[in-house]
Parts: sequence; C-alpha cells; structure tokens
Amino acid sequence: MEDLDVHVVDTDHEREDAFAVRREVFVAEQGVDEELEYDEHDETATHFVAYDGDEPIGAARLREYEADVGKVERVAVLESRREEGVGRALLQVLEERADALGFTTLKLHSQTRAAAFYRSLGYDRRGDEFEEAGIPHVEMRKSLV
Repeated sequence: MEDLDVHVVDTDHEREDAFAVRREVFVAEQGVDEELEYDEHDETATHFVAYDGDEPIGAARLREYEADVGKVERVAVLESRREEGVGRALLQVLEERADALGFTTLKLHSQTRAAAFYRSLGYDRRGDEFEEAGIPHVEMRKSLV
C-alpha cells in the first residue's frame, strides 16, 4: 500500500482520527461499551494513527505500564483494511517510539483471535485466557533488547 503513512499523533485532528478508528472497530463492530473504550490513559498515552492518503484506517496507543515496560493498547484497523499490513506498520512505528522512550519490554492484552498476528511480530503469550470488555484475551510480551 503505497500511500500508507503511520505516525505519532501530534494534533487534535489526528487524535480525533485515531479515536474515530477505535470507535468504528471496538464500539460499532465489536460492541465494546464506549465508557470502557475511552479512559484516563487516553490523556497521557502516546497515540498512533495510520492513514491511506487522507483516510484514517488504523490506530494504537502506547503508555508506560511500569519502569522499562510499555503497554500497547487499542490497536485497531478498519475491518475493510485488514490483511493489508496496516497493523504490522502500526506496531513497527509504535515499537520504534517505545525503544526511543527507553522501554525494554512491551506488554499487551491481545484478543485471543489476534494472538497469532502478535506472535508473528515476536510477542510471546503469558498465562491463561481471560475476559476483557466481554472479549477473550491473552497477555503477550516482547523484549525490545
């Protein structure tokens, strides 16, 4: 996809675009309560947005979880744009930023059905399946060193 552009959100417009993707994927498509989708971490997290030209098609956020550990959250790609490498591109930019911020490990809660995608990017499953927002998840981690 030649017009794919992934970058760190630094304007209100980009932030709204990232939120619009999350709303479409998590709230409209997957039925997550909007009260759960947006939380206090949205104020302090680093947000990422993927564009195809001017169209926002993917989003993610990164926040500090504990010393040296970043938490990857709210990774979303519009249903019509999946399997095109958008998620991979989002995670690449996010991981580069995480490294620049000094994180040595990344942690995430993957929807169980997406675990193979994260495994293909070097994330390892930790522990048993659990439910989050009514959806089965597994914890996964990746070392950046």
